[in-house]
Amino acid sequence: MIYDLLAPFYDAINAEIDYKKWADFIEKILKKECKNRPELVLDLGCGTGKMTLELAKRGYDMTGIDYSPEMLDIARLAAEDEGKNILWLCQDMREFELYGTVDAVVCCLDCVNHLEARDDLEKCFSLVHNYLIPDGIFIFDINGKYKFENVYADNTYAMEEEGAVCVWENYYDPESRICDFYITLFKECSDGRYERYDETQSERMYTLEEIKTALEKYNMEYLYALGDLDFSQGSDECERIYIVAKCRKG
Repeated sequence: MIYDLLAPFYDAINAEIDYKKWADFIEKILKKECKNRPELVLDLGCGTGKMTLELAKRGYDMTGIDYSPEMLDIARLAAEDEGKNILWLCQDMREFELYGTVDAVVCCLDCVNHLEARDDLEKCFSLVHNYLIPDGIFIFDINGKYKFENVYADNTYAMEEEGAVCVWENYYDPESRICDFYITLFKECSDGRYERYDETQSERMYTLEEIKTALEKYNMEYLYALGDLDFSQGSDECERIYIVAKCRKG
């Protein structure tokens, strides 16, 4: 799986992200929307566990789910170094299973955009509803129109780490609103040769109306969308949109 091979690049790609500031943002939302401080929190699509670990440091009992074993290996080692006991599960966002309910779910770094089929989006939201307590909070972000049309677009990016080179070519179709990422990875072998790996990944641009409809189909109340960590109002034109929903049951 290409994302296992990309694991060493993942944190470098997202090096500009201030996880402490983002966690502050999440905590402010939880304080505003939750009657009691959440204890059990799920980080869905946790990657290398940067946000999972940051929230664990703040006293939340964290579970991290990701589809990539290599990503989870990096997350597990980081948590062990910090002395944090986090449950890591290697599962698909569309089919995950937990041991019980949680008080809140977070899903960061546009994982939801990777659910390019609307059926997959709904499967994910259905499971989130299933495992949230009544009035539990779901906080997630999506890439908006600006990101797809200007940052992804038809651009090409190259990254280099020790023993590996990654080339990332994008193709965005404005009609389908799907961006295909053509990923080529060259990884150095022990004898000095380089092996080549190729894969295609995709993201779909969802409108806020589509997200709202999918949430409400599974009794998740769409509360609001924010355009940045400063709590400015979110819209389809934003580069990244932060969405807050509440689980309704009964």
